[in-house]
Amino acid sequence: MGDLFQPWHLIILAGLAILLFGGKKLPELGKGLGEGLRGFKEGMKGINDDVKADVKPADTAHNVTTKPDEATKPPTA
Repeated sequence: MGDLFQPWHLIILAGLAILLFGGKKLPELGKGLGEGLRGFKEGMKGINDDVKADVKPADTAHNVTTKPDEATKPPTA
């Protein structure tokens, strides 16, 4: 089991794609795939921006302070 995408494999896949879809249909398929990937990328960017806007620093950090009485009292046995 060698590399999956050797040059010979890619040539065979390209030949099969031309046989199945024809030379005229391949540019249309490529364009549709590119537009779909672009839309997916923009959608993911919008989701990430929404998540970052919803998370506030005060929501993620908790500050714990002790009472002055407890900090200065000596421990009792």
